[in-house]
Amino acid sequence: MQVLQPPGWEKPKGYVNGVAAEGRLVFVAGQIGWNAACRFDSDDFVAQTRQALANIVAVLAEAGARPEHIVRMTWYLTDKREYLARGREVGAVFRELIGVYHAAMSAVEVKALMEERAKVEIEVTAVVPR
Repeated sequence: MQVLQPPGWEKPKGYVNGVAAEGRLVFVAGQIGWNAACRFDSDDFVAQTRQALANIVAVLAEAGARPEHIVRMTWYLTDKREYLARGREVGAVFRELIGVYHAAMSAVEVKALMEERAKVEIEVTAVVPR
């Protein structure tokens, strides 16, 4: 995997500008903060983020992939202010479950998600080296 950082650009925090990688592609559908039984254990934003990331790790494992193979993440948030206000907590959960920040990432505030109680949905693309 090669991080793409144009010369002279400010280094981003929490993501990278681009990634080039070769290998087997793994696409993970948007994961929300419910458990394996499709039930929410919490309405707390950070708890739902933790669960969504844990769900991603579980799906990746089914393909023989690990968090370090993630090259792209898209976060859909119902409240950008809460995301920004709780950034340190989100960062700690991210580092615990995913590891280092090396994915190209987008974050988008949306009016609502399909599941009424969901506060965050995260989809990823991973590339497993051959």
